[in-house]
Amino acid sequence: MRLPSLLRRTPFRLTLLFLALFVAAAGAILAYVYFASASEAQGRAQAEVEAERAALTAVYRTRGLNALNQALVERAIRAGPYLYVLKGADGKIITANISDVPEGVDTGDWEPFRLTDTDAEGRVRRRQSIGIDTRLAGGEHLFVGADIGDVEDYLARLTQALWGAMGLVILLGLAGGLYISRRVESAMAGLNRVVSAVQEGDLKVRAPIRHSGDELDELSQGLNLMLDRLEASMASIRHAGDAIAHDLRSPLTRMRAKLEVALIDAEAGRIDGVDALGVALDEADHLLKTFNTVLAIARLQSGGAPDPQRMDAAALAADMAELYEPAAEDKDIDFSAEIETGLMIEGNQPFLAQALANLIDNAIKYTPSGGAVKLRARRRSSGEIEYSVTDTGPGVPEEDRERVVQRFVRLDNSRTEPGSGLGLSLVTAVAEAHGGRVVLDEGPGAYEGYGPGLRVALVLPPASAST
Repeated sequence: MRLPSLLRRTPFRLTLLFLALFVAAAGAILAYVYFASASEAQGRAQAEVEAERAALTAVYRTRGLNALNQALVERAIRAGPYLYVLKGADGKIITANISDVPEGVDTGDWEPFRLTDTDAEGRVRRRQSIGIDTRLAGGEHLFVGADIGDVEDYLARLTQALWGAMGLVILLGLAGGLYISRRVESAMAGLNRVVSAVQEGDLKVRAPIRHSGDELDELSQGLNLMLDRLEASMASIRHAGDAIAHDLRSPLTRMRAKLEVALIDAEAGRIDGVDALGVALDEADHLLKTFNTVLAIARLQSGGAPDPQRMDAAALAADMAELYEPAAEDKDIDFSAEIETGLMIEGNQPFLAQALANLIDNAIKYTPSGGAVKLRARRRSSGEIEYSVTDTGPGVPEEDRERVVQRFVRLDNSRTEPGSGLGLSLVTAVAEAHGGRVVLDEGPGAYEGYGPGLRVALVLPPASAST
């Protein structure tokens, strides 16, 4: 089994996966912060330049070129953040606070460019700038721009901060991944111990439940449920083997004795050996019936009801009532049937017939002469179809009703009757294979020396309307 090694590798892979996802998510958020901040800063600077250009062109339209020139001179003297170049129609500069319109700037288009500047310490810098050139009505050109070096500095500082944040994110992601992987590793170690113990044959070990409600708890609960069923199945197999050995020992002993008598009689020339052989054959038939029943139960429990067909449950009940009524009369038992019509189910008719036969046969077998047995087939208020057999026999104590449906279980008051303890087990297997259940209740109660009786109900789901 490769599960233990897989469990050991899982925490390391989980750490890497968590770290990758955490860093990717945080990186996406930080990238969004950077681009959103850059776009906002550049958009704000562009809006301010556009407002300044609109104000200057309004001066030109209302007051002419000289007024525009005067306004530019005043603005240049104030040393604001804006860059101006006013050219005449002949292309000569009229007023400007920079040397010329930057190269590559086309009329009507926003263009970024680098502005050469000297700081207070005499160092030459090329600062990021933006601007737009506008052709005026008289053929003049007005360039309005702005130095956005402060924005560039801000973005540089923001980039450094974001790289620092990314480093912190990686550390936090690594720490979180290690923390989660440790928790997973602890849980996986418990599961690994359980798997190893099961491999060694210990079916009583169980996975620890941390009551955290996460997937690992669900996995542990599912594993424990599987182990519960596996342990119960193994116990059932061991019990069935012990029960078979116990219940078949007496028939085999009797059969051997009869065969031995037959051999002695045959050697002495007596004919009684033929009768002994007949009894031995009866014992062999009983053994074969027991084995066939065990195989039928195993088949139902492993594969469900084979070849289910839509069938009339009422017709089956009527056939079984007709079949067993003479047997009840032979034992002086009052046999009656109450069967509703229109009870359609989906199932395997031979298995259902065998289950009903077991119920009716048990009722007749354990009901004393003068008692009563009743077969009913009806639709319950829930819509389910119910077969029930009620008798006035000794019944089954309430504390034994769950146990009596198990294989090879026979109560003390039934040891005197022939049987193998498989009848109700087969009925239960048939019910479960058809999606139904078996319900045991007390019969009509004690009266005139009879009872309290037993009522066994085989409850099945109805056939779907589409079939």
